[in-house]
Amino acid sequence: MEKREIPGYYLNITAYAEELLDHVVNKLPGWPERVRLMQENWIGKSEGVRFAFPHDIADASGQLIQDGKLFVFTTRADTIMGVTFCAVAPEHPLASHAAASTPKLAAFIEECKKGGTTEAELALREKEGMPTGLFVTHPLTGDKVEVWVGNYVLMSYGDGAVMGVPAHDERDFAFAKKYNLPIKQVVAVEGETYSTDAWQEWYGDKQRGVTVNSGAYDGLNYKAAVDKIAADLATKGNGEKKTTWRLRDWGISRQRYWGTPIPIIHCEACGAVPVPEKDLPVVLPQDCVPDGSGNPLNKREDFLNVACPCCGKPARRETDTMDTFVDSSWYFMRYCDAKNSDQMVAGGADYWMPMDQYIGGIEHAILHLLYARFWTKVMRDLGLVKIEEPFTNLLTQGMVLKGAFFHKPADAGKNYYWEHEVDVITNEQGQIIGGKLKADGTPVEYEMTTMSKSKNNGVDPQELIDQYGADTARLFVMFASPPEQTLEWNDAGVEGAHRFIKRVWAYAHAQSARVAAAGALDAGALNDAQKTLRREAYKILQQAEHDYKRLQYNTVVSACMKMLNTMESAKLDDTPASNAVIAEVLAIFLRILNPVAPHVTHVLWSELGYSKSFGDILDAPWPQVDAAALEQSEIELMVQVNGKLRGSVKVAKNADKMAIEAAALANENVQKYVEGAPKKVIVVPGKLVNIVA
Repeated sequence: MEKREIPGYYLNITAYAEELLDHVVNKLPGWPERVRLMQENWIGKSEGVRFAFPHDIADASGQLIQDGKLFVFTTRADTIMGVTFCAVAPEHPLASHAAASTPKLAAFIEECKKGGTTEAELALREKEGMPTGLFVTHPLTGDKVEVWVGNYVLMSYGDGAVMGVPAHDERDFAFAKKYNLPIKQVVAVEGETYSTDAWQEWYGDKQRGVTVNSGAYDGLNYKAAVDKIAADLATKGNGEKKTTWRLRDWGISRQRYWGTPIPIIHCEACGAVPVPEKDLPVVLPQDCVPDGSGNPLNKREDFLNVACPCCGKPARRETDTMDTFVDSSWYFMRYCDAKNSDQMVAGGADYWMPMDQYIGGIEHAILHLLYARFWTKVMRDLGLVKIEEPFTNLLTQGMVLKGAFFHKPADAGKNYYWEHEVDVITNEQGQIIGGKLKADGTPVEYEMTTMSKSKNNGVDPQELIDQYGADTARLFVMFASPPEQTLEWNDAGVEGAHRFIKRVWAYAHAQSARVAAAGALDAGALNDAQKTLRREAYKILQQAEHDYKRLQYNTVVSACMKMLNTMESAKLDDTPASNAVIAEVLAIFLRILNPVAPHVTHVLWSELGYSKSFGDILDAPWPQVDAAALEQSEIELMVQVNGKLRGSVKVAKNADKMAIEAAALANENVQKYVEGAPKKVIVVPGKLVNIVA
């Protein structure tokens, strides 16, 4: 594989860099902090100084290369007096010029082109370089500075060149040590001694440092040095303060058959001409066969050959297609008014957008979500939509993990096997540690990994549904883990979820006669047991409402389990009042559980007769918390003796301090730890009593 320069199409996302950054930092509180930080870093705003190293290097025609200026950008202009070399990208014009007369350098540049082009790939690569034999001039000292080609310099970032200050940049330090380049200290930190023997973290500390060995700039802190140096460079016409971005314009060209065609026609006379609007959309032929020999569109003369829309002469269609992220950056807008044949987006987008809740994997945290935000702003500026941001709240769901059995063949790959193909081996704690193939006894290894078809560790939801029902599958997945965290699949957990669903069914049917006989509820005439059940039900409703709003479905399921336990253990008498309480609480329970287990709750709602009063469970109003039901005539207080819990007491809700102290001291267990009169009794209202004995 080799890198080549090819023509392509770009979307000008960098024009929106400032707005994209500002909004992700300040206007998306409903997004996870880590996603916001990932986008912030990807956009990568850097404030520094862009300046030039003058030179007299000319091409074969005598023309100065890049007008005789090698531009660089730095956030550490305070270290400019420590420059001992400059490094340019392998694709830089100065590198190409030097390579034309230096075969060894040309070979090095060709080798550099075989590697990756991303910052991540370059960060992992061994830093290598080669001198060009060319020199530029330091803009402030007039000294000659040697130019090197560095495989770690990106042509696509800034100007494709960097100033080398090995004394105060860890990467430059390693490079200088490797190639025996000068290292000149120009920043000092009080109490620290500089040595070129090994890199130390404080060498790059701009907060504590002051300039040294820098002539007129000696003794300045970071900000003062940057300001003065930038001003002096500007006076010389060689530089200025500048903001740069890691974000690059979005290259959307793809050399493949499938994708949205780029609507451009190439004419020898007119150049690149847009396809007229009346001829849109450009439709791909659907009988092409990708065979690995290149873009099959290039072989379809019926697609390629077309008349130029401007001059009518023979022309050819563009065969590049768009990055599929282009499609996924706005399809949700189209969904809002999908049947409108006159407009790209219409009134539906005004009604539905912005989207209240977006759920997607963390793998889309940067590109898809950033492109969707950019596309929305472009559509806003074109007058197509009225919003600035497409997604108000974002949830990045976790991955599902499951054990996989494999062995490593000679080629260091992995062969995976289904669990039913393996005799499982466990340790004393019952944990799986490996296995043997049933077919031939070959030992296999075991690992917990992402659920995947390629690893033969997937679980077919249809099999679960056939065996347990859809509600069991839903409830288990929601209960097993908070949605944003990793979930480890556990077959025993599925069984547990199914047992809970059966308990719900059994309890509901056991109460069907009491629900049918229930009349109006008179809250003022209830006994203590009836009040307690209502109070617990409404406390759990409060919790479930809160957890639904924060998308913590696992604790919603916990609340449902707690409520079923409460209902099952309630000791109610066989009276009309108890029937009314059971009917009320069971109706609350079914509505809380319905989003998690919609099928069983739908059937029970209907069979218990609630649909006669409320309609279908989907149409029934969400239960409202009865504040009066939460009121208690008695409260329970914990009692501590010398800071240690020794018991609890129940007192009237409005009991005064003296009554609470008396109740605490009368507690039989507390009396074991208190001899005589206590030194002090501290009452924390509504919570506890602390006795100092």
